[in-house]
Amino acid sequence: MHFWNSPAKMAAQSWTDFFPTSPCKQGEITPAYAILPSSVISQIHACAPRLKLFYSLRNPIERAWSAALMALTRAEMTIDEASDAWFIDHFHSSGSRRRGDYLACLDTWLSIFPQSALQVIVFDDITTRPRHVLENLARHLDVDPAFFQSLPETALPAPAFSGPGHPLRPSLSEILHSLYDPQIVQLENRISRNLAHWRLKDSLPRQW
Repeated sequence: MHFWNSPAKMAAQSWTDFFPTSPCKQGEITPAYAILPSSVISQIHACAPRLKLFYSLRNPIERAWSAALMALTRAEMTIDEASDAWFIDHFHSSGSRRRGDYLACLDTWLSIFPQSALQVIVFDDITTRPRHVLENLARHLDVDPAFFQSLPETALPAPAFSGPGHPLRPSLSEILHSLYDPQIVQLENRISRNLAHWRLKDSLPRQW
């Protein structure tokens, strides 16, 4: 919906008008919300203090490469027309760096909402353990997970979208790892999860 990150000035309470009274759980998802400033998050909290949140964390190196490829499309360029310098400039852009700084995003949201309100999901699990993700998310949202537990494997969601993409240029791998490897190590400690495979330089990510 992009309500909270839209430049349009609307009354904060009008956000709740998008969700009619219903016994069903309702919500929205907008990746750009991850980098909202604390002032806006405070407005969200004022509207819905018992809001349940979830945040999907993808390998930031893959995320940065995918975002650059999307920007390439918007610029009406082909990958062959973009130099390494063009990609490096994008990797260092404030928008890309902010979206890849997961710890800063977590700290900002958790300065307003309690830890119990936020569930962190590792993107890898969406593709490899979809049932596990759905069950845990249902419990977090106070939804009965029995529905997902009963689904046959063939009825589970397909793997997360994977476009044709372009392999990361070897010449760009080192710069992305230098930007994000230290943050990945810090994130491992924060969420108590081994993410060493994100730091493997010989595992070239693809666009998702």
